[in-house]
Amino acid sequence: MNKAKFYNREYSLYRPSEKGGDSGYINFGNDNLFPQKLINLYNYSSTHAGCIMAKTQATIGNGLVSEQEGILDNANPMESWNDIWRKIAYDTTLFGGFALQVIWSKDRTEIAEIYHVDYSYVRAEYKDNFGKIPGYYLNSDWARNSSYDSDYTDYLPAYNPSMAYEQPKQLYVFHPYRPGMEYYPLPDYMGAYHIIALDAEVDNFHMNNVRNGLAPSLAITTFTNASPEEQEWIERALRGQYGGSENAGSLLYMDVESQEQAPVITPIPTNGNDAYYELMQGMIQQKILTGHRITSPMILGIKTEGQLGGRDEMLDAYLLFMNSVINPTQAALLGCIEKLLEINYDEVTIGVETTQLFDDGSVE
Repeated sequence: MNKAKFYNREYSLYRPSEKGGDSGYINFGNDNLFPQKLINLYNYSSTHAGCIMAKTQATIGNGLVSEQEGILDNANPMESWNDIWRKIAYDTTLFGGFALQVIWSKDRTEIAEIYHVDYSYVRAEYKDNFGKIPGYYLNSDWARNSSYDSDYTDYLPAYNPSMAYEQPKQLYVFHPYRPGMEYYPLPDYMGAYHIIALDAEVDNFHMNNVRNGLAPSLAITTFTNASPEEQEWIERALRGQYGGSENAGSLLYMDVESQEQAPVITPIPTNGNDAYYELMQGMIQQKILTGHRITSPMILGIKTEGQLGGRDEMLDAYLLFMNSVINPTQAALLGCIEKLLEINYDEVTIGVETTQLFDDGSVE
């Protein structure tokens, strides 16, 4: 006799821990894949992706500028400092930090080249007795290569100009202070991590509802006493013929020998799920924007129902967004670049060229 089993799946909050192991580096998350989780959230939550792109583009502005001619032309033979700037702005917005490979000149008096390193590749070595991180392990696929293997994992000592002779290649890592995190940064939207994950799950729920078609709306019972293989074939045939968005509204046709053999087709009511998920979507969007400290969805080009014009609101939200979110990030990143450039140049001052919107709505 077949018995139906029902399961209650409990969800626990994800906590990005820093956990050591036997491999010499500190895991970023319990499974060492927390950066990959952040990438997945970015790829599968449309509202979150819009926030990331808005903050990244605002941070980049129109690019780096300096009164010292030629200072930003070459970070390495293939890239300018503006190329590096775009990448570290992206990484800082998504991960909360960035990494740069620093290569010293042959005489070790200057920095010869600087390259961007994808921050998701970086794992920190255990701290020494002075509380400093000696170096970092780099791997482009931690999911596949979870243990240290020199064939797949590189090691770079931490940036330290006083050790340039002994260590011609070093890794400069931007890791702003975060309570409870000793080795890795967290993005500023971390408080909205779970609501962003929920946004992706709701989209996935709706997609599967559309793709599966029959599943949430009909129960079909047949009386053929079919074998498991025949039942599987019947189910596949029904799904193939009538499931999916392209078959919406199509005719369901069946031919049986007698009325006694006719299948029972029972509609399953939705119990108001559409209204429930519509309400949930509004709550999710607002919480994601709050997590990113975006006070008005109009900054992202999202029109709110019942909103009239919204020029003054958008102006106030834009100024608040720039002053409280973007300007501090720009200042922190510019300070890192100036610190590196000052190895080769004296009294470096760089800035970001922006299109500034003022209180009166004028643009400069």
